[in-house]
Amino acid sequence: MKLATLHLDRNETTCVLLSGNFVPVSVLARQLQRTWPGAFLGLLATGALAELHAWHDKHDAQLPAALADVAIPLYAARFAPLYRRPRKIWGIGLNYRAHAADLNEAAPTAEPASFLKPDTSIIGPGDAVHLPLLSQKTTGEAELGLIFGRVCRDVARADWRSVIAGYCTILDMTAEDILRRNPRNLTQSKSFDTFFSFGPIFRTVDELPDLAGIEVRTVINGRVHAANTIANMTFPPDFLVHYHSQIMTMLPGDIISTGTPGAAPLAHGDILECHIEGFLPLINPVIDLKHPTT
Repeated sequence: MKLATLHLDRNETTCVLLSGNFVPVSVLARQLQRTWPGAFLGLLATGALAELHAWHDKHDAQLPAALADVAIPLYAARFAPLYRRPRKIWGIGLNYRAHAADLNEAAPTAEPASFLKPDTSIIGPGDAVHLPLLSQKTTGEAELGLIFGRVCRDVARADWRSVIAGYCTILDMTAEDILRRNPRNLTQSKSFDTFFSFGPIFRTVDELPDLAGIEVRTVINGRVHAANTIANMTFPPDFLVHYHSQIMTMLPGDIISTGTPGAAPLAHGDILECHIEGFLPLINPVIDLKHPTT
């Protein structure tokens, strides 16, 4: 099942993809006389996502005829972030050895180089990434996101899929010069407004039964800057879920951004993209706040 959050009537509305069209979950729920929440986090927190998923699969993702007039075709969709207020966003640094080599850093081997990002850094597809006044070198990084579907703690590696609702594309930004001045400035370098874009599409876990061969690509101005498969992660998704659930109780909507194959330096006017097989591209323009025209 695929979900997205769209800009509709000045609201950000979570929709399900049926017959190639998006239908607001709240409208579908009224049609079916269900009590499903219309917001993405509500679907996760109440367990309604599983009910929606069961209906979706039973009806082969077909659009009910009665809802044809309210369906939004894919070409007309204006995507928003999947949601705005996750309780936690975990980022994973240097999770591909090739990326660590690009930065002249040693790839972690014993445990992930992880960090937390604030929800105020969130933007959605098409929103501008702002290069901050405090940074002279900011980079953008394509990543696969894991979205938790239920409360969990101390998850065994073998059970990781049971707590993950699904996946999404992510663009994560870093003020690299701030980080290089002092590695302890990881929080500062990762936390500027607009430094975390996610969407446009969420896919449930069952749609991607084998992640290993899926390629993640950082694309800048139409050119592939870096690409690698998930099989080449130092710490794969099962380990990341297991490890971080030993640190904190994970909640519905919490996110792990699993690391990038390579970070592209950003400049005013650039177009940054995350491409992952099976997803629509996540695309964001870049505006440098230091540029004289801004």
